[in-house]
Amino acid sequence: MINAVRSELLRTRRKGVVLGWFGLTILFTAMINTVMAQVVGSSQAQPEGGPGVSFPTLDQWQAADGITAGMSSAASMYGVVALSFWAIVTAGDYSSGMIRLTVSAQPDRVRLLLGKIGALSLWTAAVTTVALIVNLVIAPLAAQSADLDVSAWGQDVLPTLAGAWFNLFCTLLVWGVIGLVLALVTRSAAISISVGVGYVLVVEAVITAALDTIADWTPGAILNALAQGGTSSISYSTALTLGVLYTLLGLGVALTVFKRRDITD
Repeated sequence: MINAVRSELLRTRRKGVVLGWFGLTILFTAMINTVMAQVVGSSQAQPEGGPGVSFPTLDQWQAADGITAGMSSAASMYGVVALSFWAIVTAGDYSSGMIRLTVSAQPDRVRLLLGKIGALSLWTAAVTTVALIVNLVIAPLAAQSADLDVSAWGQDVLPTLAGAWFNLFCTLLVWGVIGLVLALVTRSAAISISVGVGYVLVVEAVITAALDTIADWTPGAILNALAQGGTSSISYSTALTLGVLYTLLGLGVALTVFKRRDITD
């Protein structure tokens, strides 16, 4: 199993994939904190977010855990990027014909797929770490530019950072597994990414507007609650439990499809 993970790590260490994933993460982290400073700092009320973005209130941002608010606010943006790169890596094996070689070298398809999942999970952990580090650099500068009092950020730093890292990692892992499943089913990175982006930007917004009673229980809302450590509508334990269920369901579908589907069709 370790060899399978190491092999996938080596194959996925492509410059375009790594630079693209890490670069977008850095860009979104800088952008969300800069915008948040202007939007949140100018109003005491709950700022209205946009597709895939939810802003905290001014009091929430100035609280002890507010230094990581940018990470939870951009969770859906990070998630779509994670979904995209998991899908690109997975679907790329089919488009390049590499899947035939890897299955020939490792006939145990379960071990082969688990190795890919393990490698992509490690990359996701690295991306989460980068997001945390960049956020720690950008957030104080953004708060200073908006002349906000963030002296509370110095309290309980380690638990706050550890919790934020764990919550974002779990959120991105769910998004990544969704991208993996879509790529295995469609064998197309383009379709997988289109579905993910379309859902975040269009489908969930329409569902939320049309059915207010389930607005807090859509997958996007659940994953946002997980990234934030819970909300007033969804507790952290509920969000974490549903996130685990989404992941297990996705892995079950992925393993079933990968084991039973002919790779030559």
